Amino acid sequence: MKHLITVFVLCMFIAMGAFEGLAGDDKEEGGAESAWLDSFAVADRDFVTTGRNRYWILEPGYRLLLKSKTEGVEITVLNETRKIGGIETRIVEEREWKKDRLVEVSRNFFAVDRKTNDIYYFGEEVDMYKGGKVTGHEGAWLHGSEGARYGLIMPAKPGVGFKHYQEIAPDAAMDRAEIISVNETLKTPAGTFEGCLKVDETTPLEPGEHSIKLYAPEVGLVKDGATKLVEYGFVKGGKAK
Repeated sequence: MKHLITVFVLCMFIAMGAFEGLAGDDKEEGGAESAWLDSFAVADRDFVTTGRNRYWILEPGYRLLLKSKTEGVEITVLNETRKIGGIETRIVEEREWKKDRLVEVSRNFFAVDRKTNDIYYFGEEVDMYKGGKVTGHEGAWLHGSEGARYGLIMPAKPGVGFKHYQEIAPDAAMDRAEIISVNETLKTPAGTFEGCLKVDETTPLEPGEHSIKLYAPEVGLVKDGATKLVEYGFVKGGKAK
């Protein structure tokens, strides 16, 4: 009997060790838990080019303008679509400047899951500017090209602690987001917004770097770093003024 008990205890230790090994597979370097969602089960036929959820509006003509004392970003949902990796996507133009000088223009590609209203990101074309001239295309990537896959840019029902990849383009763009809060209040030049979503964006390509963004219900992005919302709403024809 003693022999059987010894064998049983030994088996229990082995099983526990195996379990710990499996749990260890969900950890990153340094022991931090890795729970970043990077696979999304959406049928191609369920993607549509127009829609919205509580924190993101993907409808032609919708525009956001954010500014700080030295920086600004203008985001406009264009009345244009493009097929990326076999999926028809909506084009969103983003223009960034520093000290009144244009530094970046990007054409971003998004689609909505019509069943859930989750919004997915299929890549971007980027032009970096210096002195009025294009100097590079840093950060550009497209779903279906060079191993890149689409990411989740904004879940329809975000919960605190939820972590997901927004971009999945190895060595090019690997932005990911963690939901920090769903009840922030923010005062901006465009008004005071309650019930805001707070997101901490990081990337394994730049360890230690953090970008905090806030999204207001039925509005969208209201704070990106130092910039805050100045104007928002629809413009004629889906083109920036």
